[in-house]
Amino acid sequence: MTGPRPEAGEVRSEERSDERGRPRPTYRIQVRPDFDLLATAEQVDYLAALGVGHLYSAPLLAAAPGSAHGYDVVDHSRVNPELGGPAAFDRLREALREAGLGLVVDIVPNHAGVAVPSANPAWWDVLRRGQGSPYAPWFDIDWARGRIRLPVLADDPAALDDLKVVGDELVYQEQCFPIADGTGGGEPREVHDRQHYRLVSWRKGPSYRRFFAVSTLAGLRVEDPDVFDATHAEILRWDADGIRVDHPDGLRDPGAYLARLRGTAPSAWLLVEKILRPGERLPRSWPVDGTTGYDALGEVCGLFVDPDGEETFSRLAGTARWPDVAYQSKVEAATTLLATERDRLARLAPEIPRAAEALAELAACFEVYRSYLPSGARHLAAARVEAGHRRPDLTEALDAVTTRLGDPEDELAARFQQYTGAVMAKGVEDTAYYRYTRFVALNEVGGDPGRFGVTPEAFHRAAAMRERDCPHSMTTLSTHDTKRSEDVRARLAVLTEMPAEWAAALRRWTKAAPLPAGPDSNRGALALLLWQTVAGAWPIERERLHAYLEKAAREASVSTSWSDPDRDFEAAMHGAVDRAYDDEALRADITAFVVSITGYGWSNSLGQKLVQLAMPGVPDTYQGTELWDNSLVDPDNRRPVDFGARRDLLARLDAGWLPPVDETGAAKLLVTSRVLRARRDRPFTGYSPVSVEGSAAEHAVAFDRDGVVAVATRLPAKLAFRGGWGGTKLALAPGRWTDALTGRTWQARRVPLSEVLSAYPVALLVAAT
Repeated sequence: MTGPRPEAGEVRSEERSDERGRPRPTYRIQVRPDFDLLATAEQVDYLAALGVGHLYSAPLLAAAPGSAHGYDVVDHSRVNPELGGPAAFDRLREALREAGLGLVVDIVPNHAGVAVPSANPAWWDVLRRGQGSPYAPWFDIDWARGRIRLPVLADDPAALDDLKVVGDELVYQEQCFPIADGTGGGEPREVHDRQHYRLVSWRKGPSYRRFFAVSTLAGLRVEDPDVFDATHAEILRWDADGIRVDHPDGLRDPGAYLARLRGTAPSAWLLVEKILRPGERLPRSWPVDGTTGYDALGEVCGLFVDPDGEETFSRLAGTARWPDVAYQSKVEAATTLLATERDRLARLAPEIPRAAEALAELAACFEVYRSYLPSGARHLAAARVEAGHRRPDLTEALDAVTTRLGDPEDELAARFQQYTGAVMAKGVEDTAYYRYTRFVALNEVGGDPGRFGVTPEAFHRAAAMRERDCPHSMTTLSTHDTKRSEDVRARLAVLTEMPAEWAAALRRWTKAAPLPAGPDSNRGALALLLWQTVAGAWPIERERLHAYLEKAAREASVSTSWSDPDRDFEAAMHGAVDRAYDDEALRADITAFVVSITGYGWSNSLGQKLVQLAMPGVPDTYQGTELWDNSLVDPDNRRPVDFGARRDLLARLDAGWLPPVDETGAAKLLVTSRVLRARRDRPFTGYSPVSVEGSAAEHAVAFDRDGVVAVATRLPAKLAFRGGWGGTKLALAPGRWTDALTGRTWQARRVPLSEVLSAYPVALLVAAT
């Protein structure tokens, strides 16, 4: 690799990855009890035929009973028996070896599942024996607060009256808790008062660090070498080709953890689920190969958003400003959902009056998820300046806590860095994204709803930087955590090209099915969210849309919420959804509008898929997205995948069928398989923009990967309105070029795009060798 030396804070992964070889494209499968390891093994031959190099699996360690995702690990010593256990895992590894595929595993070092205490042997022992348990150092418990506080009771002062003693367990409703030796005599309340834990209302926070605001996930202390060894021994025994580290920002010292992990897995492709804000870089000291790709997602999707539509979308959204919505949402997260964490921090600074307020304000003003002191100290400084502007009444407290927060050795500083990531995640991803609904395709993990589109020039700069600095970082378009699938975003992008038509449709639909009036101005924001969702995902089953809108409204926490649902509001809200299906005129209007934009959405889908698969980085394909997939936020995006249908279509393609761009999605499978196979057959290295010349040049993005040129159409609706490509041409190097999608060849130096893109809105031109 050539190029300038990276700036401080950047990762340059070729410095530590080349000796392990270039990682190959991945395919993510959500292995779960109803699609277990044996079912996954049966798909390996299909994945090999598709062209991927690695199966990228959801977590495989024993999880809470019935877990549909695996992130609530309860036993780090064994493969999840509900997934088939060790025998099924061995069968999967055998199938992968036979097919020449590797395995990338998802691991969860930050927390463990404690929803069912008896399922987690370590947690059960801590509850039974308290600080005397050998597992007590495993969990990040605030022992200074006395008995472990477990928020599991109904919000009723008399809830403890429902306790029962059954054998050597305390039972509350369907939950069981251990009884310490020698403490089981007497009435249930008396027995409870003698335990190492205390059951409290579910509305209260626990006395242990948790995953965000999820009290059923208890923080682990993997900074302790013994805890690291115990929780990683089984994973390391697998000797996987790659390791994906979930939520490193929750760890006390992510850099030290990753260094220890690299030392134990020196040859693994190591990725972190690190959510970078636009312009942010991974700390250079981290011995990793890159992120899981949210940064690339924002760059790719932005290419297909028309910035000319911003004015209309802003007018429709009203006066709300993204920075203000994000700030207010983070303040609420810091002081309500995460009040327990804030108060624990404040107790570390008893000498500072109003410390709790100052800490929450600084967290709300943090521009990134967290710092990694001494790296990232500038973010703390910036937060102090912003907090001072917003809360001048806190000047003395802000100064005092900021002084301590800048010291990496201070316990307050260490824990504050864990706090800011939770505030960002809960405040922005899970709240503000549902309140600020100007254009929801931009409301994506790691994205910036205030940045309306990405120019080709900006994309080329970012792609060249990725190739130079982190060529082994993952790229993605959809994950199990994205707010909506790539194809929904692709169709929504069309709306930015035809804002007047969208505004008119929005007015009609809102009038035909108005949402109920909420306690404040959220009705307009929620209506924007609903009808953009309809435009992006229609036709969608009624129950899916109901479930999505209810989740969205509760996440916004304005007119209703998870903790205090407003049943009357929600009933009226669901009534509006029903009208989209039951009002024949409205349903016909929605269908006609969606039909008018669907073709352009398909063009965007193919374009962003080609770009993501061909650009620098290692591409991941989320399960099922090789065909059209109009999924919404989880759990909607974890629905079963029909692999049989995909096998059949791939076989037809391999028999020579060139499919139309239609509702089958076969064209997307063609693009996916041909780009993946091209990457398998030759390395995609280097990066340079390819010139497009002519009156419609802005409608194409093209780049060269050392003899492989990717060409994609952008802003297809406007292109159609202007009458097509006209005389616009693609500038190619001398030689013979073959389109991997159609088999057509060209030798001219200037090739008309009307020819190159006559069959599909994308092309992958491969130079003869």
